[in-house]
Amino acid sequence: MGTLANRLAEETREIRILTIDIETKPMLVYSWGLFNQFHTIDQIVDHGGLLCFAAKWAGEKEVLFFSEWDDGHDAMVSAAHRLLSEADVIVSYNGDRFDVKKLNNEFLLAGMAPPRPFKSIDLIKSNKARFDLPSRKLDYLVQRTGLGRKTPHTGFQLWLDCMARDPKALALMRKYNEQDVKITEKAYLRLLPWLTNAPHLGMFLREESFVCPYCGNKLGNENQLQGLAHTLVQSYDMYQCKRCQGWSRGLTRKQDPTRTRALR
Repeated sequence: MGTLANRLAEETREIRILTIDIETKPMLVYSWGLFNQFHTIDQIVDHGGLLCFAAKWAGEKEVLFFSEWDDGHDAMVSAAHRLLSEADVIVSYNGDRFDVKKLNNEFLLAGMAPPRPFKSIDLIKSNKARFDLPSRKLDYLVQRTGLGRKTPHTGFQLWLDCMARDPKALALMRKYNEQDVKITEKAYLRLLPWLTNAPHLGMFLREESFVCPYCGNKLGNENQLQGLAHTLVQSYDMYQCKRCQGWSRGLTRKQDPTRTRALR
């Protein structure tokens, strides 16, 4: 199976795959109580927003980090827009529901156009679709699979301390955010053959040969033909990639579709 680091084929280096994780500030509102409250927009004191984010390109060691306290809000938002516009694929955990939409909020409020379109791999979707683990949390997934763990912190107090610009809290938030990106990328590489919502990496490559849809590895002598894959009316060669262990099917039909339909 090889190490996680070499699960993506060499050919995929030209594909820009970005793992990203954001942290946001809480809203501040006036409230009449703590239980079962409904708040109107007139009660909003501070709308919250992006606090910081970390990102990492596949195949590169550096983890990028941008924050309000180091870069300023506008520069941080511009950096996020630039990185998303450079990416072919975005990898996240619950990013479709949270990270991407929160970033879109910032782009809208800054008067920016949408970033260049990209494909999204949200790992929580594959986790929910393929497994029945006791917890859907990223921390549980990476701990149970031996990939590491999230950085422990002080809970909600960390966010309060960061907004107060406490130096120790800012350093811990950066460490926490960067670690989330590292373990998310490891989870992506481990889950490669299990992904349910991944784009076919072959469409980003200039190779005309048949490649593994998950890792971009050429399907040939290095890979194993494993019988047939069947649809409702057709059969195709089935392959299992030796690099990432993912299953895929060939392009050539093995039967005459006219005769198959007639038999039905």
